[in-house]
Amino acid sequence: MRVIGTAGHVDHGKSTLIAALTGVHPDRLKEEQEREMTIDLGFGWLTLPDGQEIGIVDVPGHRDFIENMLAGVGGIDAALLVIASDEGVMPQTREHLAILDLLQINSGLVVLTKIDLADDPAWLDLVEADVRAALSGTVLQGAPIVRVSSRTQEGLPELTRTLGLLLQNAPARPDLGRPRLPVDRVFSMSAFGTFVTGTLTDGHLSLGDEVELLPSGLKGRVRGLQTHKKQEEKAVPGSRTAVNISGVDMEQVRRGEVVTHPGQYIPTQRMDVRFRLLADVSSPLRHHTEVKLFIGAAETVANVRLLGVEVLNPGETGWLQLELRERVIAVRGDRYILRRPSPGETLGGGIVVDPQPKRRHKRFDESVLKGLESMAQGSPAEVLLQAALALGPASAKDVSTRSRLDGPAAESALKELLDSSQLINLDDGPWTMDSVVLAASQFSALRETVVATLVAYHKIYPLRRGMPREELKSKLKLPPRVFNLVLPRLADEGALTEGPKWAALPGHIVRFSPFQQVKVDQLMARFAAAPFAPPSVKECQAETGEDVFSALLDSGNLVAVSDEVVFRKADFEAMVEKVRQAIGQKGQVSLAEVRDLLGTSRKYVQAFLEHLDAVGVTIRDGDFRRLKQ
Repeated sequence: MRVIGTAGHVDHGKSTLIAALTGVHPDRLKEEQEREMTIDLGFGWLTLPDGQEIGIVDVPGHRDFIENMLAGVGGIDAALLVIASDEGVMPQTREHLAILDLLQINSGLVVLTKIDLADDPAWLDLVEADVRAALSGTVLQGAPIVRVSSRTQEGLPELTRTLGLLLQNAPARPDLGRPRLPVDRVFSMSAFGTFVTGTLTDGHLSLGDEVELLPSGLKGRVRGLQTHKKQEEKAVPGSRTAVNISGVDMEQVRRGEVVTHPGQYIPTQRMDVRFRLLADVSSPLRHHTEVKLFIGAAETVANVRLLGVEVLNPGETGWLQLELRERVIAVRGDRYILRRPSPGETLGGGIVVDPQPKRRHKRFDESVLKGLESMAQGSPAEVLLQAALALGPASAKDVSTRSRLDGPAAESALKELLDSSQLINLDDGPWTMDSVVLAASQFSALRETVVATLVAYHKIYPLRRGMPREELKSKLKLPPRVFNLVLPRLADEGALTEGPKWAALPGHIVRFSPFQQVKVDQLMARFAAAPFAPPSVKECQAETGEDVFSALLDSGNLVAVSDEVVFRKADFEAMVEKVRQAIGQKGQVSLAEVRDLLGTSRKYVQAFLEHLDAVGVTIRDGDFRRLKQ
């Protein structure tokens, strides 16, 4: 699932373009339709020719609504920078481009709209040259430029094809097991209650999950999930998601709240950040400047504390500690934007380095500045966890090598992650560098995959005791060592039951239909009539059907001693006991003696004795059998 967002100057055709692509106009407010101008965020969705599903966030282009634009652009995978061919690059084009650059939206393309208004093709070439100059030095430098007309549909097929190629290379959103859905819209539906929408990151949400809205602390439960107006049981990272939350009133929720699982995040009112002041701002940034902070879908007033310098000049980068008027949810690595409240101006932005600093820093403390530089590179534990996530199940040694940490630092980080249960040691006993380790979030995802695979298998094969281990291993695509470590651990946790050659869901029981049970009873009557000369395998299969016969073997009711000979379990055990007693009396028995003892034919006895040899009950010595010591 991918999410793209528009950007660009007012009246350059962003909303009209989305309507042409999706068939649904994103301007939903009456005022927007009357003024023919986007005021708030709009949403749509599209399935590309290659089958990719994408959500679309349409943002306002007017400078008066730039703050609404910032609420929707932070969670996108790629940007559509829309520029009208009759006007070219305009002021909001440059401001939106600067915001995309500050947020590091690295994937994107430029859509040159309204080409039906350009009579001279050379004019379009001049506009493209101007666009290329504006993109120079930004994240969209070198981005594709596609010429379209939303009115005539010219260029739309090329746009969807180019967008598909662009998104194929965009990295998938990781599932870190800690979902965050920044709320960008709140609404209510009769008989359903409160809905919130946003772009889900860092984890998944499922029906029935208990959720918490932060920073308010309201708690509720997921009553329903929708992606592109389709009901879902599970919402995945990167998807545009509508969450129906029970237990929360619409009036209690506002834009900027974050939906998550309880206990996963702590709101903050102070952040240490790396900041870049845009080169074209009207004045330098000074200590104690009051600004507006935009992070996720949240907006709040912040006071700037400059660290290490007296003033930050246009184009410079530095360290800030932000004191916030209201609490927000942030994690290390989040991107943010700062704006001047009045007159409105985008100042710059950067990356969150420490979302929970313990105290106000001394502004010119060298140790503080060195500590921030070190954190910007990532703590050893964070670096190692990222290496573990990239590798999947791997030895601690391989994870350490991937992290590029030195020996002592890697071992210390491994211990920290294992002690905090962010990393799981799949091997029994204390961990070593040879132990197989796996990120806890990936183990949880693997558990869900195993359970889902077994559920599907039981549905297809309800008469089988379980799924063959080799088939399950093949489905999971796990190395043998990892598979053999994972299955017992899942069994210990109660996620499954396992046998020597199979795995099943706890409580899975083979149940025959009334018709099948009649057939089983008829077969068992034939066994009872001739316990030591029973029907052949083919006769059994003809009597009950292959699936029912296999179920009788799996359950142990029948024991196959060869490809052709099968006995009831009780009869087989009685035969074994008779052979043991005979050998105990004579020291050995021949095939003919066992045949006479059981009153049956050579065919059955030979298969039976060869089976006892194979399973280690007896050992053959010429024409005789003795008990194996």
